[in-house]
Amino acid sequence: MIRPISPTPFLGTTLIISFMVLLGCQASPTSPTEPTVKVRSAHGTWIDEQFQTAILNIGLEKLGYQPETPKEIDYSAIYISVANGDLDYSPSNYELNHKEFFDNAGGSEKMERVGVLVSGTFQSYYLDKKTAEQYNITNIQQLKEPKLAKLFDSDGNAKANLIGCNPGWGCELIIEHHMAAYDLRETVEHNRGRYDALIADTITRYQQGERVLYYAYYPSWVSAILKPTIDVIRLTVPFTDLPGELKNVTAAETSIAGKNYGFPVNNQRVFANKKFLAANPVAKRWFELVKIPVEDMSTESLRLREGEDRPEDIRRHAQEWIENNQALVDGWLAEARKATP
Repeated sequence: MIRPISPTPFLGTTLIISFMVLLGCQASPTSPTEPTVKVRSAHGTWIDEQFQTAILNIGLEKLGYQPETPKEIDYSAIYISVANGDLDYSPSNYELNHKEFFDNAGGSEKMERVGVLVSGTFQSYYLDKKTAEQYNITNIQQLKEPKLAKLFDSDGNAKANLIGCNPGWGCELIIEHHMAAYDLRETVEHNRGRYDALIADTITRYQQGERVLYYAYYPSWVSAILKPTIDVIRLTVPFTDLPGELKNVTAAETSIAGKNYGFPVNNQRVFANKKFLAANPVAKRWFELVKIPVEDMSTESLRLREGEDRPEDIRRHAQEWIENNQALVDGWLAEARKATP
């Protein structure tokens, strides 16, 4: 007797083939709609960078990627991790300030800077406006005079206490270099530590009527509380003098409106592992397109200072920013999707 052919093997084969096709789609690193392509990122210990990372990761989600929870680590470790492929990207490249971090970790052979996330960021020295006007202090080098430096002595050693920034940020190396370049070592003490705590104490002392001298980065919440030209003034420098790989930066690159403030005017950029970018052109194009106005970063920084600083708050801020710029973001997403090979 001839037995009828069972439909089961055919059905099983079809299911197996379909499952294999599905697995093949899931393994593709270049698919812009593939949810299993995980993206590993990190930002520095400066809390404001969580906002930029959240915006980038929300966009990656909309493009089909699966961003993992970003890590918060020191800059030097981020560069090494991105270069080695342990991380895929970071929004924390301060183009000039971090040149040495970038080069020492492997440079352009292993990583690539992509787009300009925030343009026109800058750094400078500040002191309270009342003291500046009373003693006609406009330039940091004036503090090599012991009598002027002593005005900012907060610990009784007859030296000015200059509030600097976190070790490992890069800016502390510039400040240390300036101490020697502007002949300030004998009269000025560079206070380094956890910047948030140091600057919070500085603000309290200012509000109590004391004199203050500090370093600050813009955009940040500091300038929303100690307002330049109203509460404090920015100090110029006598000439441009920078350490290491920044030694060839010119006065034009450290000046704003004709005044030299001693620090490079910077762009904040995304940097990423080159192999990741090559395998994921959609993500690369997204990184190239996203731009956050420096004013929006200042607004976010103040919201963080006012207590909305939990991860869920920052995620909500990022979603609100995207909604407030929906047409622009939709255009970026559409353009990024065209990068599919």
